[in-house]
Order: sequence, then C-alpha cells, then structure tokens
Amino acid sequence: MIERAYGSAQVPEREDFAEEITHGWFNVAYRIRLRDGQQAVLKIAPPADVAVLTRERDMMRNELAAMSLVRAHTKVPIPRVDYADISRELVDADYFFMEYVDAVNFGIATSQGRLPDEVVVAGGRQLGALNRELNSIVGPHFGPLAGPGSATWRAAFSRMIEDTLLDGARANVDIGWSYDEIRAVLAENAHVLDEVTEPRFVELDLWTKNSMIRDSRIVAILDHERALYGDPLMEAGFTGIDLPAFGDPTDFMRGYGIGELSASERVRRRLYSLYLAVIMIVETKYRGHQDATTYEFGRAQLDLLMPQFGCDSVTR
Repeated sequence: MIERAYGSAQVPEREDFAEEITHGWFNVAYRIRLRDGQQAVLKIAPPADVAVLTRERDMMRNELAAMSLVRAHTKVPIPRVDYADISRELVDADYFFMEYVDAVNFGIATSQGRLPDEVVVAGGRQLGALNRELNSIVGPHFGPLAGPGSATWRAAFSRMIEDTLLDGARANVDIGWSYDEIRAVLAENAHVLDEVTEPRFVELDLWTKNSMIRDSRIVAILDHERALYGDPLMEAGFTGIDLPAFGDPTDFMRGYGIGELSASERVRRRLYSLYLAVIMIVETKYRGHQDATTYEFGRAQLDLLMPQFGCDSVTR
C-alpha cells in the first residue's frame, strides 16, 4: 500500500513504522513513518463483508468527495490527500493516505485541561466560522453527496431516519421507545423541514475532537465521511442547544454568526438531535460494543428528547 502511494523508495525498513490512532469509531487509522522519516496518515474503511449502517455504506468514498468539494470551494484547512485506492485489489476495503498534521487534537486537549480558557473560547468560535464557510457550498440535491438525491429536505431527512430505524430493527435493537413512536414524531413535525429550500454542504461531524489546533489556531478539520447536502442547522456544533451533555454551544454559535433560533428552527434542531440519539443507540450493536456505557448514554439522550415532542415516558 505504501509502495503504491509513495514509491518503493519510501517503504519502511523497520517493523515499527505504523502506530494506530484510536480516537475514531468507524474507519481504522494509522500514523505511518516512511523510510525517509516523513509521516503520513493511512485510513482504511471496514472490510466489505462487515455489517454497517445504511448511511455508512461507501462512506470513505463520500469522505474523498467531501474533501474534494471543500478544497475546491473553501479555504477551510483540511489535510492533503496523497493517494486513494478504491479498487480493493490489495485489501478488501477502500483506503487513502493523507498528510500528517503536526498539531494537537483540540477536543482532547480541551477535555484534559491542557489549553487556557481563552484559547478554548477562541477555538470554539473559529470552529463556528469555519463551519459556516463549509455551509456556503450549495449542492445539486438534498441527501448523499453522490446521490441519489431528493428534491426536498423533508424527503431526504425522512429517508435518513427511516433507514436508521430499519437498521435498528434488522439488528433487533431496543431503543427504549417503539420505532413507530419515532416515526410519529417525525410525521407530526416534518412540515418544519420544508423551510429548508436550498441544499447546503453539511459537514455533520465537526466536533472539537475532529479538529487540530496549533499556536491557538485551528489548523485542520478531520473526518468528512458523513457529509451530505441538507440543512446547516444539523451541524454537530449546535447539538448542545437540545442536549446539554454535548457542551455549551455559545462559542460555536457566536463564531458561526447565529443567535437565538426561531420556534420552527428549534423544532428542526430537535429533530436532528432525535436522529443523532437514535443513531447512537443503534450503532452500538453494529460496532459490537461490549461496554454498555455508550448505549446507555444514547438511551438517556433519547429519553430527554421524546417528552419535548409531547411523548409521555411516564406511561411507558
């Protein structure tokens, strides 16, 4: 794989040339040291025979498409892609090599208390501004970048929720509520989705842990595989509006340039948090988590949201 990407002269001689980067939950990633000492990052998708969520099929190809769009239409800093192979000739999975960014993971450093408060605040605002720039890209349809797309955001988002519920049913996942209750909440509130009439590039996974910081500046945004065309209000940075466990979104929102949401925007945002909560629960079965902590966290978030839609957890 390294020979294809960088040539035979860069194939390492030592056996300790690869170190796994363990922060991600989907693709596997390695920091690679080439023969001349340069570093790179190798990302490998799950093998073709591994069961994944519907939205995760061909997700690495989606990431490559997203990175191409970001490079072409924005100045948002992302790693350079050195080589991509989706032929599945060498390994039964897509993979690509990208630039190694010599910086600190913003989210991890923040959670460990390694950054001054003023740097954390400034970093949050930078993320908001960068996310707004990403959202400036206008797409040809709603839904997956490569299509098939939908003419309306209501249709695209409804499909996304239904796909996740079907994934859950397929794996017999208990989400704590009946799947039809989730469908009923969407049906009752789907009209607010019609306010979104222009498909915008949505990064979707821009958490602090998917960014790198150096000298108090965000120097790279990572992990673009979940990007789609939809409603910018769906971005991860807004999640704390509905779910306090995801942190105070104030700095992100100030950097983004958005204040209080309207009543209908709040409903849209709550629907997106509902979608996220269902995903968090369902994906634990597909990831094979042995520890119930992540599952229980997702259940707690869903239990927090459903009463906000008028669903009574007491009578369940």
